[in-house]
Amino acid sequence: MSWGYGYGRWMGWAPAMTVGARKAKVKRTIAEYRKEGKSISPVEIQGRTIARTFWGKAWCDNIESYRDYAYRLERGRSYVRSGAVIDLQIGEGAVTALVIGSGEKPYRVSVRIDPMRTADWKALVQRAAGRVSSLFALAQGQLPEELLQDFCNPETGLFPKPREIHFDCSCPDGASCCKHVAAVLYGIGARLDKKPELFFTLRGIDPDSIVSDEVVETLTEGASNELENADLSDVFGISLDADASAPLPPPPASKPPRRPTPKAPPPKPVHKASPKAKPSPGKAKPDCAARIKALRTRLGLSQTALAKRLGTYQVAVSLWERGKATPPPRILAALARLEKS
Repeated sequence: MSWGYGYGRWMGWAPAMTVGARKAKVKRTIAEYRKEGKSISPVEIQGRTIARTFWGKAWCDNIESYRDYAYRLERGRSYVRSGAVIDLQIGEGAVTALVIGSGEKPYRVSVRIDPMRTADWKALVQRAAGRVSSLFALAQGQLPEELLQDFCNPETGLFPKPREIHFDCSCPDGASCCKHVAAVLYGIGARLDKKPELFFTLRGIDPDSIVSDEVVETLTEGASNELENADLSDVFGISLDADASAPLPPPPASKPPRRPTPKAPPPKPVHKASPKAKPSPGKAKPDCAARIKALRTRLGLSQTALAKRLGTYQVAVSLWERGKATPPPRILAALARLEKS
């Protein structure tokens, strides 16, 4: 917290900075970092609304329930809206960030969050089983009202309690939740708007658990149709390429193929042949689905284990094996390499 040139300067704090000056400093600092080749991920907010989706808004609502930090959260909102969070990285149980303040260099902020208790997570998964209409609905928070309330329950829900969040900031403010930390907390909500899957990463829980084999049919019902209006690769990192219809590349031949016997050319048709029917968009060919399952069985892997090796989720593997979607080119190439192993 900056107190100006008087007492605050005597304490070693820099003078307060106007919003306009902070924005200019943000722009200048980001340009300097990128010129030096540093990889940063700024939090960018359009207008005054910090979060617009279920996961982002629920996160912000949760931190605003921490009454002890009411004043700091207000200052944090101003900071994040002005773009002061120039870098925010979300990992398992931890967030690191750089925040522009009145100091010469950006302040380093870290937020540690205790993992959700396994028993609480399993109980929540059991209560949610069969109540989620599709993956898209889960990502967008388009769920039954009672399930949303269950997710947001302050005691048994998904969101961390105040005692489960631990802060640290390099600024001279001695408060546990300074305005820079508050800006980062709001920045998390803004980031969840774009990448809701990071919420599960942050809480240390596996989203595949909520779409286990027992309920995957329910969760993926109608998913292909919804892909016409939404790309799940931007939602849960699951690629269901509606335009991809190519099967897996042919497996490597163990013996050289025999030279085919020449055949006489067929007679020319009298009438023009009718055009071939186009394959159903988003559907995998039967041989592709069967080969994926056969490959996984040969390697002795579960769907979750294969998904991790391919850099995707169990739900995607399940969809491919059931012929409901076709893997994108990146996955097809990875599967072909596994077949050769």
